[in-house]
Amino acid sequence: MKNLVDLSILAAVEAGKKILEVYKLDFAVETKSDNSPLTIADQQSHEVIKAALANTGYPLLSEEGKQLSYDERKGWDTFWLVDPLDGTKEFIKKNGEFTVNIALVKNGSPVLGVVYVPVTGVLYYGAEGLGSYMVTLSEELTADNLQEVLSTATALPGNNQPALYTVVASRSHNSPETEVFIEEKRKIHGQVDIVSSGSSIKLCLVAEGKAQVYPRLAPTMEWDTAAGHGVAKYSGCRVYNYETNNDLVYNKENLLNPWFVVERA
Repeated sequence: MKNLVDLSILAAVEAGKKILEVYKLDFAVETKSDNSPLTIADQQSHEVIKAALANTGYPLLSEEGKQLSYDERKGWDTFWLVDPLDGTKEFIKKNGEFTVNIALVKNGSPVLGVVYVPVTGVLYYGAEGLGSYMVTLSEELTADNLQEVLSTATALPGNNQPALYTVVASRSHNSPETEVFIEEKRKIHGQVDIVSSGSSIKLCLVAEGKAQVYPRLAPTMEWDTAAGHGVAKYSGCRVYNYETNNDLVYNKENLLNPWFVVERA
């Protein structure tokens, strides 16, 4: 598992370099069939990650890869689930709140998650048997210095618990149902602080201890959440279906997630 974590971190950081090369330029934006935006950065990041994970023996399901039918993937017990650039809308707005997401899913649940924020150099990672950590990269990360850099990582959750009960909300995808959820928390906890962010950073803020809960009462896809789910899970949080209270599962026939909540268990 440690080797797979190391491989995933190096892949995410290398993909982040490709993304930043495009981020600094004027780039074209295409529209996919589902009306979501696509840039050359998404595609280049995908190719970097695909190549890095090619020899692990596990199949890859990526937002920007070939869309495989359920018949092709229903027998997978372990596979990589990747969003090469999560938060393309944030990327286009150039607000820095986008991530590279790499997860290893086993029997429907993430056993490894890596979330990298290229603009800030913040790296979150978590894995079964290892726990969850975060570190800010202040130098170029290579295979040679990886262990030295990771030795400075902070175990999650950290010691920065907020004074007020804090809810994470989406930067670009809030919903009326989310407002109702927040109002219910106000009835329980009194004053409630709200933190907004883009991409899978939101799951990581709960993992980090900067917020108590993140309700996502709006559509997401499996690749949007699996890596952040892994980070949250191994920091002591649950990521569960809002309707059923069951843990979120992956590799469903329909890759659309149900509404879900991230909360410290």
